[in-house]
Amino acid sequence: MVLGFNHNIRYKGVLFHVQTEDSGKANPHIITLLYREGTIIASAKTSYADIIKVEQLEAVVESIMKEQHKDMMRRLKNGEFDARIFPDGAPEPTTAPQESAAAPQVPEVPVPQAQAQAAAPQKPGAAPQAPEPPKDTPPTTPANRSLDEVILDYLITGEDK
Repeated sequence: MVLGFNHNIRYKGVLFHVQTEDSGKANPHIITLLYREGTIIASAKTSYADIIKVEQLEAVVESIMKEQHKDMMRRLKNGEFDARIFPDGAPEPTTAPQESAAAPQVPEVPVPQAQAQAAAPQKPGAAPQAPEPPKDTPPTTPANRSLDEVILDYLITGEDK
């Protein structure tokens, strides 16, 4: 039995989880599930009962698992599940309102939520508030992407973006 694969993947500003697992020789199939906030959005199941006696079964099963796992991530990134996961339309990325053409464009410097809360006045005797997690916004440039996002794009497409 091969251990599974798990990846968190951000798509259109929303975090998804892809999980692939092998059920072992007694129940020879591979299952990949796509989750959004704990809800299964899509699944894929592949039986390998017909190759159970092949030499180096673990290596063959691991290869099938990797391909099925990457395929689910590709399908998500290609928009195959958009109608199901965004029934009201995909969330729009947040953008700052445009200033007049005469005003120089100065990029906003984001203030981390923790710093903003630290700067906010506290009521005397009030318990400190835990910082809120950052808003889910898609990266706008390759420089703003996390290493996980770069690796995931490479795994899915084989391209360095």
